[in-house]
Amino acid sequence: MNEVGNVIVSLWQKYAPGAALTSVLAGTAGLLAARYGAPAMLMGLLLGMAFHFMSEESTRLHLGLELMAGPALRLGVALLGVRLALTDLAQLGWEPILFLMCAVLLTIASGMLGSRLLGVERSVGVLTGGSVAICGASAAMAIAAVLPASAEKQRATLFTVMGVASFSTVAMIFYPLLGEWLQLEEQAMGFFIGATIHDVAQVVGAGYSVSEEAGDLAVMVKLFRVAMLVPVVALIAFLVSRNGSSSATRSRLPAVPLFLLGFLVFFGANTAGFLPPALANLLSNAASILLLLAITALGLRTSLREVLTIGLRPVVLLLGETVFLAVLVLGFIFW
Repeated sequence: MNEVGNVIVSLWQKYAPGAALTSVLAGTAGLLAARYGAPAMLMGLLLGMAFHFMSEESTRLHLGLELMAGPALRLGVALLGVRLALTDLAQLGWEPILFLMCAVLLTIASGMLGSRLLGVERSVGVLTGGSVAICGASAAMAIAAVLPASAEKQRATLFTVMGVASFSTVAMIFYPLLGEWLQLEEQAMGFFIGATIHDVAQVVGAGYSVSEEAGDLAVMVKLFRVAMLVPVVALIAFLVSRNGSSSATRSRLPAVPLFLLGFLVFFGANTAGFLPPALANLLSNAASILLLLAITALGLRTSLREVLTIGLRPVVLLLGETVFLAVLVLGFIFW
């Protein structure tokens, strides 16, 4: 019994300081987001970066921060599967679904091509393209989880989260006005909002500001984009594994990340009706909390000075991807 107690005390001493600080800052970010209507992920990131000096001064925080930025992130992404059901996605019809699949892939491709033309790291193109194409900050965190660890990747991830959160907030206000100026009907407006805005919360805000019908369709379209997270991240993980492996092992199919398998399990359970609505809602809220903890911990581990060294070109890249996706969707609507 004493050995068990010693293990518990040891784990507490190792992980509690970093986890506790992350939890306090993430909780504060959630309260600020609810009070002022700002994206919670952005608030968590900014608060984490504001208190980065604490992680520099105390090594006791490091293990707890790694726990929040690693395992908590992966579990949060896995739990996103409870927000989806195959029956909801099937209501869209095959033409919009086919277009959305192509739009996601083309947007990611535009990010990779744009990063090459602008002379920035390919990881920046993959992260920004994936976050714009799929589901904003959540996609950025999931993609970052399968990219090789590096200081450049950490800076790119933080920049991407900040950028897509900011762009989503602007789009939430501007896109309904743009749709009205283009004289889009409610159904077309809902599709446009759901297919273009990066983060789920901003899709909800923009869609239901138009009408309930537009909001329902916008959320459904957005959920399909979220569903694309699994194949896209699995493909990126496969390519990273192939590029990083030796020629003797390249013929082997790399293992699928466990958090993606978890996503599929929760998605299947929700589709089959195994999850009661109350439990599904609880797990969905848990996903939001875990992702907020992860991005706050990531902010604590990185200084604002390091993020600013990424330069202006990635901002141009992110803006270009956002405009590219909006033009692509409008072309489909009018076509």
